[in-house]
Amino acid sequence: MSSDVVTFTQQLINGLTLGSVYGLIAIGYTMVYGIIGMINFAHGDIYMIGAFHSLIAILVLGFFGITWVPLALVFVLVFAVGLTALYGWAVERIAYRPLRGSSRLAPLISAIGMSILLQNFVLLAQGARGKPLPHVTEDQFGKVPLFSGDGITAQITHEQIMIILVTIALMIGFTLAIKRTSLGRQQRACEQDMKMAALVGVNIDRTIALTFIMGAALACIAGLMVTLYYGFIDFYIGFVAGIKAFSAAVVGGIGSLPGAMLGGLLIGFIEVFFSGYVSVDYKDVAAFGVLVLVLIFRPTGLLGRPEIEKV
Repeated sequence: MSSDVVTFTQQLINGLTLGSVYGLIAIGYTMVYGIIGMINFAHGDIYMIGAFHSLIAILVLGFFGITWVPLALVFVLVFAVGLTALYGWAVERIAYRPLRGSSRLAPLISAIGMSILLQNFVLLAQGARGKPLPHVTEDQFGKVPLFSGDGITAQITHEQIMIILVTIALMIGFTLAIKRTSLGRQQRACEQDMKMAALVGVNIDRTIALTFIMGAALACIAGLMVTLYYGFIDFYIGFVAGIKAFSAAVVGGIGSLPGAMLGGLLIGFIEVFFSGYVSVDYKDVAAFGVLVLVLIFRPTGLLGRPEIEKV
């Protein structure tokens, strides 16, 4: 098999992995926008905090000698997702709920302020240096070779398999939850008409708070997977990933869960293939260039629907 096919396959796997992470973060943006019509610009920093919580949990497990992967992942998920969900609830309670009836500019500025606050909080608490992940489970993670050609081997790591499978499971789970559960029906009611939903008995405050919590949980899981995959995090990763995930949500059609995942995969593929075949220095230009093109030619996004003004 030729080296070009092997290289393309490897880039395809890398793009699918990166796009899955962007898609999980983008779902948080699109869920919040779908209900209250506002962008949570602190969401990227929630992802960053989830990554730090995951790292702290892994270090604690390593200190006590717990390296069995299934048990370690369950403990890390419970600890990190629980704490990060509290941050998501706090963002809604402090930055959004008091400003819900005001103009859209006020919550936007509040969210940006909350983003700066969270970023500097982690900077002061953890320091400016990047934090590497000690490979406490290094012997239990490995690589699966797929095929070779001209001395090059396409391979997929166990971390990449985990990221892809977890993303698929979460996407299916959240889609079913929104379509078939009571909370999902309340969220869809709030999305259609918040005042009418309140009149028929929907607890608006609780529904919106739970939406923020769900988005924070997804961002935390993405942070855990990035921590395991790259083995290095810092206080600034939330800004870059948050902007790209927001771009993914807009490209896919903000307010649409499948659109958020589609946009995340598209941004991930563009970034990886542009890095591999053109230049790694301009991969962000390519990703944001696609965002500009989508906004010009399809402002509602690939799977978005035109907003119908209620009178």
